Amino acid sequence: MKKTSEEFLVQIADSNHISFTQELCHLYEESAKKRGTGIAKRDPEYIKEKILQEKAIIALTSTNKIAGFCYIETWEGKNYVANSGLIVKEEYRHHGLAKRIKKFVFEHTRKKYPNAKIFGITTSLAVMKLNSDLGYKPVTFSELTQDDAFWNGCKSCINYDVLTRTGRKNCLCTGMLYDPKEDKKKEFAKVKKVEKKIPAKLKTPKAQRIKVVKSAGKSKANKVKK
Repeated sequence: MKKTSEEFLVQIADSNHISFTQELCHLYEESAKKRGTGIAKRDPEYIKEKILQEKAIIALTSTNKIAGFCYIETWEGKNYVANSGLIVKEEYRHHGLAKRIKKFVFEHTRKKYPNAKIFGITTSLAVMKLNSDLGYKPVTFSELTQDDAFWNGCKSCINYDVLTRTGRKNCLCTGMLYDPKEDKKKEFAKVKKVEKKIPAKLKTPKAQRIKVVKSAGKSKANKVKK
């Protein structure tokens, strides 16, 4: 495949991008057919809704052609959030665009839903690598949302029978999860580790150190007077 030298603009999609909904749905369907797995169909109205809710990220070429897309879904009262439908048009792959979109939607999600667990299920090794770089961990399906509405979305996948036969315990997809609480625990542990290396005298609050110095100075002055 010939690589292009395109420049891409990755941004939050808005009403100006609704015209791309039909093309995006076609891209999802064709991609699923080629891979032989994955969610085959997206409803144009659903994509439109995500765009209008500012829950979609779009990548465009310099000539305003669709290059990639991804969107946000929320479950269980926004306690769980999924960055779904990551896709890059075939002729624009191998430019690091998927990574840019994934990072953008991840950061956008963290801002909109700072306390939510971010998860995804995928068969793509490339997506697993991107997720891992962002801090996702492989988990069992029991650690993901149990909202039936999410799992019903798998019905258009050719492997849906595998999911139902196993009682939704596993499938060909790998479940991955980013937990902000775990991230905070790691940050706290790092801070404590650094604090242990700081000399005790430097841990004393500045105001208290100044007071000690002044007291020492007064004591010295009193000795001189005597």
